[in-house]
Amino acid sequence: MQDIVHITSRDNLRVKDARQVRDGKQRDRIFVEGARLLEELVRSQVRIDCLFISDDGFERAPELIETSGAGEIYRLTDSVFQSISDTVTSQGLVAIAERPTEMRSAIEKRLLTSSAPIVVFLHQTNNPSNLGAVIRTAEAAGAAGVIVSAGSADAFSPKAVRAAMGSSFRLPIWTDVELGEALEWAARNDLRTVATEAAATKSYSDLDWTQPHMILLGSEAHGLPDAELQKVDERVFIPMEEPVESLNLAVACGVFLFEARRQNSSR
Repeated sequence: MQDIVHITSRDNLRVKDARQVRDGKQRDRIFVEGARLLEELVRSQVRIDCLFISDDGFERAPELIETSGAGEIYRLTDSVFQSISDTVTSQGLVAIAERPTEMRSAIEKRLLTSSAPIVVFLHQTNNPSNLGAVIRTAEAAGAAGVIVSAGSADAFSPKAVRAAMGSSFRLPIWTDVELGEALEWAARNDLRTVATEAAATKSYSDLDWTQPHMILLGSEAHGLPDAELQKVDERVFIPMEEPVESLNLAVACGVFLFEARRQNSSR
């Protein structure tokens, strides 16, 4: 195992740096906490810059630490580690890794091979846990990728990464995209666009999901703006029992994506 640097002060520059990444002040890197997520990170192609380990964490996962490939490893006292942790009951393991880039081209490549030729566009999704859950659902259903609009929560914030449970490291996520740009991109790549609308007359299951689509999902509170909804190729509804009027964002996304997967698997 490589040399491990011991840190005993919360004012250490590396510790301060980790807090900045955690708080989203360094957008080129991501903060990953916990043994399960670290395992997923190690198995992915994402490069790990450094590890921060508490005394307790060091005893818990020595093999994982050794195989991480991290450029630097720091062992922190428990009190110092708590100053960077983003969870209440930490496992004593934090990785700082490079933020994935070139995701637009990665989505385009995956459209050619995905089990469902579908891309999800999230418009002003403010809840990072919902955002992460959509990313995990999209990977599970075989979607080509997720596009996140400007004004949304950070898809690589600690909460979003935890909710995605490793999918963030494998599924292409193109971020900070304006809605108009996403619609133009979909047209250039021959993706029909689809969104939900209360007044729609066609059920989501009546669509031909074997054709490439981009699903547009609006914010949790307001949905897709009416003016933008008119630019979408197809508007559908999800049949529901009264008096329920809407579904959680990740659930609605899953309804679409697994119908697309079903249709594509039966071809």
